[in-house]
Amino acid sequence: MKKAIQILEKVQIGVGAAFLFLFLLTVVVQMLSRYLGIAATWTEDVSMYSFIWAVFMGAGAMVYEKRHFAFSSLSGALKSERAKLLLEIIISAAILLFSLWMVYYGIRITRQFWNYTWVNIPSFKRGPTWLCLPLSGLSASIYTIAQIAENVGKLAKGEK
Repeated sequence: MKKAIQILEKVQIGVGAAFLFLFLLTVVVQMLSRYLGIAATWTEDVSMYSFIWAVFMGAGAMVYEKRHFAFSSLSGALKSERAKLLLEIIISAAILLFSLWMVYYGIRITRQFWNYTWVNIPSFKRGPTWLCLPLSGLSASIYTIAQIAENVGKLAKGEK
């Protein structure tokens, strides 16, 4: 299970990096087209939606790395390893609730905007551009559930 989650995280980082590269590439094309006086209005939509995808894929991956949300000052103040594990479980439960909320509302917004078209590229639908919300929420949920299970296992065994 842990190996599958690690593969999912690597794929998610790869997708995020690809969209970040696409964002940077379209911004450069946009700058060059303005400098040369060529109309390239499509670059606005492509850069905006690729940046959104890059951000949400990165956000999901950061949940796996435990870099997305933390109370490090509170955790550092706790002396007991058991209390630290309990705090991690509470934080993970809050992240899980938010992630599930992202899945639910991400699906709703994706369905709502599925047939809307892009402003500058009317042949493209907006639905796939909103898929990053439920996908990011789903991956964050998977990572968080695994982290909760690991921490509960440590508590049960009395590990540090």
